[in-house]
Amino acid sequence: MVRFGVVGTNWITEAFLKGASNHEAFQLTAVYSRTEQKAVEFAEKFGVEHTFTELEEMAKSDVIDAVYIASPISLHASQAITFMENGKHVLCEKAIASNGRELDDMIQTAREHNVVLMEALKSTLMPNFKAVQENLHKIGTVRRYFASYCQYSSRYDSYKEGKVLNAFNPAFSAGSLMDIGIYCIYPLVALFGEPKGIQANGYVLNSGVDGEGSLLLKYDEMDAIIMFSKITNSSLPSEIHGEDGNIRIDKISSPEKVEIIYRDGRTEDLTREQITDNMFYEAEEFITLIQQGQSESVNNSLEHSRITMNILDEARRQMGVTFPSDQEG
Repeated sequence: MVRFGVVGTNWITEAFLKGASNHEAFQLTAVYSRTEQKAVEFAEKFGVEHTFTELEEMAKSDVIDAVYIASPISLHASQAITFMENGKHVLCEKAIASNGRELDDMIQTAREHNVVLMEALKSTLMPNFKAVQENLHKIGTVRRYFASYCQYSSRYDSYKEGKVLNAFNPAFSAGSLMDIGIYCIYPLVALFGEPKGIQANGYVLNSGVDGEGSLLLKYDEMDAIIMFSKITNSSLPSEIHGEDGNIRIDKISSPEKVEIIYRDGRTEDLTREQITDNMFYEAEEFITLIQQGQSESVNNSLEHSRITMNILDEARRQMGVTFPSDQEG
């Protein structure tokens, strides 16, 4: 068994636990929250014995082997480093850090203490994404990657009423690029690596974070177009265009249907069976790495996280979005 603690008691943590509980080696043994009441309520809901309100106390404890971190992005680096310095493996929600400097510190700590550090981005570990990887050669030379993820946030209604919640607050390293755009960028990096050039545009809210934006990324023989938003919706699928056909992905953030449409009109369904609670796949990958003594994932590798973070940093620079975390250290 791998004994987990969780940092954060929000809906994403509950979704992770629903998925992870499908793994026979997963065991939830501890909960951290800043307030004792929230920690106790969450622990009782999931039948957990140990609760903590002091992060370092949880990190030093002998009741966990690993931790899932789902706090605001601005807290990821410091919290992850605290756990890794105490020999705990870390599965950290996307975006894994506020910027490249923080990520470099996290990677260095993971290597110094011989623990697993992995970004918890589910889509690139799902069977339907792996189906795309394994069948990409069928569409010939790839010329374009197009990904769109635009999802209107209910928190934007509060923002328009004058209340700036975490999702639109630069103090928490927030915004649509970090929260939504990364779902489009990370699969691109997993498939095609680092781009040669980046152009970014976005609408920056008065709070200082981007509400929506778009990226154009240049590769040697192809380009990539990415659209993301937390202030509008879109129902567009994502596609990879090759000279012999295109791969259509229904939802880049959580691919449920993938197919090839060949140039001659033939179609090939690539869709694979998946568990409904699809955060299972990141838990499965992470637990397997720990059990097999491996340092990092293939798809969700530290190099892929680093490249993705470089893109996020440059896109923010061009859009004029800065976080307090950028000025620290």
